[in-house]
Amino acid sequence: MTNEQKPSEHGISVTGSGDALDRRMGTGEDDMTLTTRQGHPVTNNQSIRTVGNRGPATLENYQFIEKITHFDRERVPERVVHARGAGAHGYFESYGKVGDEPVSKYTRAKLFQGEGKRTPVFVRFSSVIHGGHSPETLRDPRGFAVKFYTEDGNWDLVGNNLKIFFIRDAIKFPDMIHAFKPDPVTNIQDNERFFDFCSNSPETLHMVTFVQSPWGIPANYRQMQGSGVNTYKWVNDKGEAVLVKYHWEPKQGIKNLTQKEAEAIQAKNFNHATQDLYEAIERGDYPEWELFVQILSDDEHPELDFDPLDDTKLWPKEQIPWLPVGRMVLNKNPENYFAEVEQAAFGTGVLVDGLDFSDDKMLQGRTLSYSDTQRYRVGANYLQLPINAPKKRVATNQRDGQMTYHVDLAPGQNPHVNYEPSSLNGLQEASRTSADYTPHVEGKLVRESIDRTNDYKQAGETYRAFSDFEKDELISNLVNGLASCKPVIQNKMIEHLTKCDPDYGRRVAEGLKQHGASKDHGPLGATGTHEAVKEAERKGHESDSY
Repeated sequence: MTNEQKPSEHGISVTGSGDALDRRMGTGEDDMTLTTRQGHPVTNNQSIRTVGNRGPATLENYQFIEKITHFDRERVPERVVHARGAGAHGYFESYGKVGDEPVSKYTRAKLFQGEGKRTPVFVRFSSVIHGGHSPETLRDPRGFAVKFYTEDGNWDLVGNNLKIFFIRDAIKFPDMIHAFKPDPVTNIQDNERFFDFCSNSPETLHMVTFVQSPWGIPANYRQMQGSGVNTYKWVNDKGEAVLVKYHWEPKQGIKNLTQKEAEAIQAKNFNHATQDLYEAIERGDYPEWELFVQILSDDEHPELDFDPLDDTKLWPKEQIPWLPVGRMVLNKNPENYFAEVEQAAFGTGVLVDGLDFSDDKMLQGRTLSYSDTQRYRVGANYLQLPINAPKKRVATNQRDGQMTYHVDLAPGQNPHVNYEPSSLNGLQEASRTSADYTPHVEGKLVRESIDRTNDYKQAGETYRAFSDFEKDELISNLVNGLASCKPVIQNKMIEHLTKCDPDYGRRVAEGLKQHGASKDHGPLGATGTHEAVKEAERKGHESDSY
């Protein structure tokens, strides 16, 4: 590095000028003067350059070309899932304990050590299936993703509001999402496609029971639970590991909506949950969640009637208690939605020292898929964006790629060396301060399901635990959705639901007999969708051409 160059937080700049934070101004400029991205002051932002005031326009309209071509590229590819989202900044505060025990007994992750230790966070809430401008009242799980900016780098805890999922093996994920997304021909979400997949995949029944109940439409983002869904591991200083599940519990209480209530809200405001979150933070009513964990020894647990790595199952509280470890407060709204919420990129593989992966098949698949999605959607250098960058030093040998913002050079690093190992003043490995976690892995490579699938028991237990109101809403939504399905799908679903609980299956069967066939192909739980099409034509007001 020459004497005329110096490292800065934005890469290499020439001494005295050229840094991205340079505040020099041209003639006639002040702090509020409009410029192009090249820094040229804009003296006329009302008219393109033309031959005479009527045109034609000329090709060298650089100001206009920069402005319109950037406008054409303002959107990045929409997320395939979790496209509709809202977000906020805040902090996580550790209790320094897990229940009544020192947290260090189970994990060496620094963010959990010490009572009152605070870590900055960014949280993105979302719906799953629907597009970026879809109503926030639709029946759907909700994403609950938390980015912790820890002193050891970022940790992403990526989950949902519900504590389980539809499937237990990642190879089924594309099929599941395809079935739940709009029909590739009509572009309409269709109950028949949803129930066709579920009736042929009985592992979905537990999640179906939740999603078709009031739990399928949270009242807003502030009053819903969160969960890591997958099973992870904690690792302590000795290199010993335990299985762990994460649960966020809202201090604001939990509120859900019925289908009719959601439709009434949607008729007035399809952004209600985003608005609710933003306005609560603006008025200082900061939403707060307490983080609980469930802990199990790292083995197969034959005493349970399910596999603890199966994410279609709950870990029962009475057997595996919830232990508080900290709290999270959201106290700052984004300053720019696109830069912070839309470009926020999460991945289940983003863990810090003291946290590790379990053998959960869904977690393994998500770990590849999530970060791969971000590299495609936002670009290879998405981690250089402020919302995604760790709030600590970064020094890598990664170079170039689309939208490179700066070079991850360490102070004094030889800029010619972008590889390791090297004897020419390049980057070096960190020293190991704690014992490695080295689990023993042995077995034949197979394509098999887990042994203890037990697809019906917990779905039945959840049904029986519902209040009468929740049961009634669940049955109503299932009947309305199944009424438009072919008999083969109806019969399969009734058979499955009866195995969950005889009363469950009986009530759906009786409801379908009373309801009769329906033409309502549309969003989950919605009724009158076919009639709405006719009603729009019937009620439309005629107008003359102009």
